[in-house]
Parts: sequence; C-alpha cells; structure tokens
Amino acid sequence: MANVLELHGITKRFPGVLANDHIDIILKEGDILALLGENGAGKTTLMNILYGLYKPDEGKILVRGQEVEIHGPNDAIARGIGMVHQHFMLIPVMTVTENVMLGVEPTRNGIFLDRARVAARIRDISQQYGLEVDPDSYIKDLPVGIQQRVEIIKVLYREADILILDEPTAVLTPQEVEGLFKILQTLIEKGKSIIFITHKLKEVMAVADQITVLRGGRVAGTVKPKDVNPEKLASLMVGRDVNLIVTKQPAQPMNTVLEVRDLYVRDERGNLTVNGLSLDVRKGETLGIAGVQGNGQTELVYALTGLLPLVGGTIRIADKPVHHSAPRNILERGVAHIPEDRQKHGLVLSFPIHDNLILCTYYQPPFARGINLQEQIIFKNAETLVGQFDVRTPNIYVPAASLSGGNQQKVIVAREFSRPIELLIASQPTRGLDVGSIEYIHNRIIEKRDEGAGILLVSSELDEILALSDRIAVMYHGQIMDIISAEDATKEYLGLLMAGIKPAEAAAPTRGNRKQKKVERVF
Repeated sequence: MANVLELHGITKRFPGVLANDHIDIILKEGDILALLGENGAGKTTLMNILYGLYKPDEGKILVRGQEVEIHGPNDAIARGIGMVHQHFMLIPVMTVTENVMLGVEPTRNGIFLDRARVAARIRDISQQYGLEVDPDSYIKDLPVGIQQRVEIIKVLYREADILILDEPTAVLTPQEVEGLFKILQTLIEKGKSIIFITHKLKEVMAVADQITVLRGGRVAGTVKPKDVNPEKLASLMVGRDVNLIVTKQPAQPMNTVLEVRDLYVRDERGNLTVNGLSLDVRKGETLGIAGVQGNGQTELVYALTGLLPLVGGTIRIADKPVHHSAPRNILERGVAHIPEDRQKHGLVLSFPIHDNLILCTYYQPPFARGINLQEQIIFKNAETLVGQFDVRTPNIYVPAASLSGGNQQKVIVAREFSRPIELLIASQPTRGLDVGSIEYIHNRIIEKRDEGAGILLVSSELDEILALSDRIAVMYHGQIMDIISAEDATKEYLGLLMAGIKPAEAAAPTRGNRKQKKVERVF
C-alpha cells in the first residue's frame, strides 16, 4: 500500500522541554496506525503539528508523497487531514447540524443559511459510516459517545481521508468503545486512513495495523500487533518492565467506616439520580461501584463528599452523621477524595504544585501559623511528596496546568494520601492515564486498604473494579442492583446487572483462588 502520510525528523521544543525529538512515522493507505505512549510522551504535540496547531522546529511532512507546509487547521483540512480532539470542540447549545456547518456555512441565494442541505449531508454520512446521529439534536442532550460521532462527522463532512483520533476512548463507556471500533472498521473499509492516539494496550492490539510507540519524545519502536504482546508494548512505553497483573492479599475487614441508608440525591438540574441507595464500607476492604456511567455514581460521590445536599436518607462516616456538612468538615473526619474530574474538583490549575499539595491542610500546622503560611515548610513538603509519589515536573513552582494528566493525578493522590485517612473515595482514579501511572495508583490504593483504610472505588472500567475490589456493588438508575464478593463475580453476571437485569439465580460463579487474587489491569 502507498504511504498517505510521512513525518520525518519532526522536532518541537518548548521552554525547558524537548517535546518531540526527531520523530519519524509512516501511515499507509487504508491502515490504522496506533500512536502509543505515556502521558507526556509527545503524542498530542506531534499530532498538533500535523494539524497545524504548532509549527515544528525541524523536520518535514509529506502527504501522498508531496512535501507540504501546514500553517493551520485550514491547511490540514485542505489536504484531507481531519482531527478529533480528546476534548471535543462542540457548542452544547447548538444542534448537530449547526456544529457541523460552523466555518463552512452554505447559503441559499447567497443570504440564508442552508441548514437543510447540511442536515441531509449529515444523514448521508451517518448512514454511510454507521454513525447514527440525528442532525436536529442539541449537543447538550447527547451522551458523550454520540458527541464523539458528531466530531467524526465534522471531519468527514469536510472530506477528510486521513483522520487523527486523539485519545478517542478516554471518556467512553465499554459499550461505546465497542461501537467506536465498529465505526473505525467501517471508515477503513470506505478508504480512510487513521492515526489512533492512545495509551491503552488492549485497544491497539484490537484495532491497529501498525503501532508506533513514543517514549520521552522519541520513537521507542514501530511494530505490528501480531509480533508483540501487551507486556512488550508496556515495556516499550515505560522503559521498564510493567506488572500487568494486580496481586493483592485477601482483605482483612474491620469495623464499618461508611454507612449509607436509603439515600436520595438530586443532580444539579433537579433530577433524582440516587434513588433509595444503601451500602456499607468497612476498614481494610475495597467496595467497588460498577455501572455504566450516568446511573447516579457521580451524584453519590458528590453527596458523600459534601458537594451535593441529601434529599433523603442518612450517611454516617466514622460513626458520625453527615448531613449538610461542608466538604472541609468531611475531609477533617479522615476522608480522602480522588475526584472524577481532576481538573474541576481536584486541582486549582493556575496554582503551583506546592500549593495544590496543601489544598486540604493549608490552614493547619505546620503549614500555617495563625493566618501566616509557612512557605519554607510548604516547599519542603512539596519536594518530599513529588519525590515519594514520582510526580514528573521540572520543579514544584510550575502551575498544575502544565503537568500531564497522569502527573496531575499523582499530585492529587500525593496530597490525599499524605495525611491520616480512614476512608478513601476514589472516583474514576485512572481515567485517561497511561500504564505506568495506572500501575502506580493501583498499588497505592491497595497499600491504603492494607493499612486499614476503607476504600470506596467508583469506576466505569469493569476490569479495574474486578482487579481492586473485595466486594462489588452494581448501580443502575440510582439503585444498587446487587452486592457480591469480587471472587464470585463474572463479567457476564455484572454486565446483566449493569443493564438492569437481575437473573433469577443470583449466585455468580466462583472465580477461584481465595488466598491471593490476580487480575489483569485495565490497560
């Protein structure tokens, strides 16, 4: 097959950082090229260069054998290159049609916007590629998986035949991921070529024709899926052997640290999303909450951490009631929180790392003396935690916004785990993270459990729930469908519960060895 895209010697420097170091990649016609690497490996920077958002310091780009200069997205689009960004570029209050036509608005009689023509074209693209999107729907009413389809339609509408998908599964449910893979196969069958940026090993093994691995801004290797296994890919990504199996000893549960009874919670729009839920978490165990995202898990965590009020029911933490308690009061009871949205609820992005590491304790000794902050102690604390938790940063003074997603998550984990805790509420703790960061955070969570903390783990990744949990509760429409031992759980049984189906025979098959549990990580 012919080469539709070639990058040769691409180099990009930022102040103090060599993001891309003489990178060479080749995309063949009709192939899916997976660009694999840790957060901060240079994947997104490289694709931003290809899409014209950055200008390379060195190197050249060839499209269908012709050297080109790409000065902006319009140049990329004119050469048949389209990009679906990790964070969607959609306007929520506008319809699918209006979002697709932005920037290329056709008119009737040179005056009126021709929405009907665009809507007809969207229907044609949807049918041709199996995308199933209603042109008249408003973006704000669409689930994330359908919003992603709209982004794909946008680039197809502009007649792109080289598609760049940046971390396309980072915010998708397992069911939506399967749907995306079917769409990718249809795109390839229709003659498109795809660059698939990810850090998930299972995904590249499932969909890629070629895999190029980046590490530290350089190409660590280019391989075919049939010639490697996940362990080899993980080693190429991280530069060391990575343990893809979670090993943990049986739990030693103690007294109850979290007790929830008949809980009712409304979301920010007033919808009842937690509907009579009850559960317990004991010290020294992990209770995993499984379920398709959007079934009340977010609101449950918000209620437990004081971010949403209770409509009804009771919460007790360390045998003390929680009702209309401020988040600070809950944290002071020994509760640690790894939030679902690390940027919205976990960090102040404009603050330096050293300040983010004391957001929960800045008003307490030794960081404060009265109203005065003790800067040298704060700096020393940050240096210690950055070293202990392997936060990759030039220094402790840079803003949190400058860190990769994995390192932002490590800052949160370092802050939450550096104080005495009795209960850890971890919501989507490894979403969007690379294999090295996932391994690290999994091990830290297990350590906290073994030290005697109670763990409430909320994750849309079923593999992660199975790997870390001692008991598993499945949420559906704001209620608990069942709570079972993780050793007795199967994906098939949990999948039925996640769909709202409770089989007549409630007992799930036994998973085996109860002395030590080994489960593959969610890579």
